[in-house]
Amino acid sequence: MTDFAIEASDLVKTFGPTRALDGFNLRVPTGSVTGFLGPNGSGKSTTIRVLLGMLRADSGTARVLGQDAWSDAVGIHRRVAYVPGDTNLWPNLTGGEAIDILTRLHGGADNARRSELLERFELDPRKKARTYSKGNRQKVALVAALASDAELFLLDEPTSGLDPLMEAVFTDEVRKLRAAGRTVLLSSHILAEVEKLCDTVTIIRAGRDVESGTLAELRHLTRSTVTATTHATDAAERFQRHEHVHDLSREDGHLSFDVDNSHTSEVLRLLADVGVENVTIAPPSLEELFMRHYGDDVSEGAGSK
Repeated sequence: MTDFAIEASDLVKTFGPTRALDGFNLRVPTGSVTGFLGPNGSGKSTTIRVLLGMLRADSGTARVLGQDAWSDAVGIHRRVAYVPGDTNLWPNLTGGEAIDILTRLHGGADNARRSELLERFELDPRKKARTYSKGNRQKVALVAALASDAELFLLDEPTSGLDPLMEAVFTDEVRKLRAAGRTVLLSSHILAEVEKLCDTVTIIRAGRDVESGTLAELRHLTRSTVTATTHATDAAERFQRHEHVHDLSREDGHLSFDVDNSHTSEVLRLLADVGVENVTIAPPSLEELFMRHYGDDVSEGAGSK
């Protein structure tokens, strides 16, 4: 087995005047969970469709499990489980029947595993697909994928439509896949989801890979935003001196700044020292992070698929 389950180099894909992929590169180490991050419209779904052989790249190379993504697509599909961000099902089939069809490509599902997943995701497989909510349709795709004996899992915004409890179940299941030595490519625009699960991350912006590495190496993406109200006259100066506080501003007693997540506890102690009336700590959205670090370049890629 190659050291990389996915190797994509210099991928270009255009749709008319729109350049959805513009020399994109991606490597996914075998046996790891790799996060695939980017704002909506940055080219994530287009990349996954190229990797699945659903789209043919205009140029560049894409190899999945050692095979060519386009010419060997049929063979690859037998070894790969895919969950799209918006699952469409056969309306007159039950959820269970849909799962059976989706797992047949991999030789059928493990019945015990299938039953376990149905219980964990609280999905009634007897109901017709047309009666399912978006979240339940997503559960059908997740159960089918996770019950299969696939080597590689391509998950494109897989938690779309799920409530927080089901998101926690999904997180636990992905951790089990990694422990079993399976490979996962998790496409998301939710930074917190990727932080919890991924060993490495590749960031796509306007169809180009802009950064790759571990989250520790991409520390500028792991900051939370703090807003606080304080009447201490020296508060701003004290926070400004802290090496893990960034982009501080103060107006009429309101402080706002970013803090490296690994040093939040230190900042909380400092907040207690200066005395605050209220405080809010929130992770920024990925869109905000991209605007902060890449500015107007994010808007340029808004038309990508």
